[in-house]
Amino acid sequence: METLEITILTDRFAVCTMDSNYPIPLWVLKSRDFYSITRTEEELSIVCFEASVPTDIRAEKGWRALKIEGNLDFNTSGILNSLLEPLAKADISVFAVSTFTTDYVLVKEEALSEAKKVLSEQFEIAF
Repeated sequence: METLEITILTDRFAVCTMDSNYPIPLWVLKSRDFYSITRTEEELSIVCFEASVPTDIRAEKGWRALKIEGNLDFNTSGILNSLLEPLAKADISVFAVSTFTTDYVLVKEEALSEAKKVLSEQFEIAF
């Protein structure tokens, strides 16, 4: 059994979408909390604390974040896949966010208990 330390962040998250031409909102930039911003030709997408999202922004709320602890080397492959595959087999939807040093897997709050159970079958996980 593989050892992987995962922390469940306490806050609830939202995944927001806006038109690709929309400027990055000040309510995000002023925040010192967790957020991730991605702009493509099709959209501006923001992941942030649910409580930060204004009511007029289109958002999918109720996500919880699983943080893979430690610094993941760019040469290490398969870590994210090793989490996503058992979650997919259990029909648990995810939204992944990666940073320079680690990965976050977001699952809907109502699926959090099942996600913990499924991942604990594959790994020794510290929650």
